[in-house]
Amino acid sequence: MTQKPSAAFIGASWIALGSGILAFIIGVWNAEMELNEKGYYFTVLMFVLFAAVSLQKCVRDRMEGLPVTNIYYGLSWTATIMALVLMAVGLWNATITKAEKGFYSMSFMLSMFAAIAVQKNTRDSEMNERRIEWVQRFKG
Repeated sequence: MTQKPSAAFIGASWIALGSGILAFIIGVWNAEMELNEKGYYFTVLMFVLFAAVSLQKCVRDRMEGLPVTNIYYGLSWTATIMALVLMAVGLWNATITKAEKGFYSMSFMLSMFAAIAVQKNTRDSEMNERRIEWVQRFKG
């Protein structure tokens, strides 16, 4: 049974997501790299956000006994791993300082983790609202 997440955790998750994405985008925007390289990093960020949320949903659905096809479950894992590998390879080969590589790595991981937390909070809040509606409907 899920509980509604606290307002503090919901707020912290959204702040982490926003600050991670914003920091990453500002860093890429201000970096001295070609526009296509900036586009690569932005695309990989968006890819990992979608893949991580999709994976979180698949794992959670399976834990709750909801049907998830093996193909979609496998694709979610594959996409998440691919996004992490693409970022690692991109940063490994980038001609930027180690400090910049560290900054991009940390803001990337913060964004990914926060996207998972926001998805979890959204789902827990929705499930809690449904449970309250169900109890009210059958209570009186």
